[in-house]
Amino acid sequence: MESTTPTVRRASPILLAIIMIIFVLSLASVYWGIEAYIKNDTANGSFYLTIGVTTLAISTYLLFQTQRRVVRISLEIQPLNTTLLCQKCGFRNVRDFQRGDYVFKQMEEPCPKCNEKAVTINSIFREVKEKGKQIAYS
Repeated sequence: MESTTPTVRRASPILLAIIMIIFVLSLASVYWGIEAYIKNDTANGSFYLTIGVTTLAISTYLLFQTQRRVVRISLEIQPLNTTLLCQKCGFRNVRDFQRGDYVFKQMEEPCPKCNEKAVTINSIFREVKEKGKQIAYS
């Protein structure tokens, strides 16, 4: 039902530039935090270090995410079928769904078996094709 197609996503140069600017600013914030700790200003030092380390982690994560491969999921459309049933002889026929079909609709064409005009739509269903799962035994 689902097929996966691996594709490579290219990161925008503008996005990479923004990430690199944030990375440099976070390094500057870490530097200012260490400098504030050296001057015994623990309040500003802890603030700058917290902001610097957090933005450094986020920008590193974003940089790695832009380089990952993306898997696209595409859905296959499953065929829709209609079951025709003759009320007189019980003949069943399965055909592709046509626009305007609905359950219990009287059909215009006669039954191919008994030539009576007693054919109605009995059911409309979607045929589900599942891909076979391979099991490896050792």
